[in-house]
Amino acid sequence: MLNTQYKIRNTIHMPLLSVIIPTHKRADILQKCLQHLESQTIANQIEVIVIHDGHDDKTDALIAKSTWQIPVYYESIPKSQQGVARNVGVQKAQASTCLFIGDDTFLAVDACEKHVHMHKTKDPIAVLGKTIWDPSLEITPVMKWLDTSGWQFGYEHIARYATTEIPQAIQHRYTYTIHISIPTSVAKRTPFREDATLYGWEDVEWGMQLRDCGVPLYYEPQALAYHHHHMTLEDSLNRMETIGKSAVFFERNVPKFDRLPKGLKRLKYEICSLLPTMDGKHRAAFLRGMRKAQKRISY
Repeated sequence: MLNTQYKIRNTIHMPLLSVIIPTHKRADILQKCLQHLESQTIANQIEVIVIHDGHDDKTDALIAKSTWQIPVYYESIPKSQQGVARNVGVQKAQASTCLFIGDDTFLAVDACEKHVHMHKTKDPIAVLGKTIWDPSLEITPVMKWLDTSGWQFGYEHIARYATTEIPQAIQHRYTYTIHISIPTSVAKRTPFREDATLYGWEDVEWGMQLRDCGVPLYYEPQALAYHHHHMTLEDSLNRMETIGKSAVFFERNVPKFDRLPKGLKRLKYEICSLLPTMDGKHRAAFLRGMRKAQKRISY
C-alpha cells in the first residue's frame, strides 16, 4: 500500500516549532487535538506533522477536506508503532524544535509558546510539559490513582524541579512523549527504537539515549496539556500487563535498562501483588505480563 500524503504548508516564514503527532484510527479525537493547536498563542509560528500508523479512510478525509488555520503535513505509513511514526515525523520537521504530543493531548492555548520560550533559555535541552486529565471526562477512581501513583505519570515526584533541570540520574523516567519538546537536530540523532512492538518503555529507552548524550531534561509545568483518554480499571490493568511484557523485551535488548524488578524489589512486587488494593492489582497485572513474556522466550 502506498503512503497517503497531504501537505498543507502555506507558510511564508520558517516555523519555530514542529508539533509531531502519531495517530491510529482516532479521527474524531485528532480533530479536537488539531483545533486546540489552531488556538495556540503562536499558531502562526508552528507547523503540525501528523503521521498515521497504518491506513484509515476517515483520518485521510479529515485532513484532506478540512480547512486548517495552521500548516499541516499528513502522511500514513504501513502499520508499525508509535516510535516509527515519530521518527518519520522528525524527518519532515522544518522547525529547529520538535514538540511530541499524542493525538489525545489537548494543549492549553499558551503551551507551545511556553516550550519555545524554555528552549530560548538554554540549548540543547529537552522540555517536559505537564499533562493532566481532561476535566471534560468522567475521572474514574483508577484515573485519580494513576495521577498520584507514578504508574502512568509522575509529575508530583518532580514538582520540586519546576522550571529547572531534573537530575540526570532519574531524567529518563520522565521523558513522556505525550508532551515533550526537543531540538530537531537532537531528535534526528536520537531516534526512537523501531523494533519494540508492544506499548511501554519506549519513552524510557529514548530518555536513556538523551541522558547518555548529555541532553538535560527541564520540567515546565506552565506548559499545560489535557489528556483526553477515559480509562477504566480493566483498561488500566490490561495496559499494565502489556507494560510487563514490554519490560522483558527492553531488559533483554537494552543495556542499563533498570525498570524490571529484581531481587528485593521483585519480592516487594510479589508481596504487594497479593493485596486487594489498587496498587496490588496493578503490580499483579505487571508481574503477569512479565511471566507470560518470559515463558514465551524460554520455549
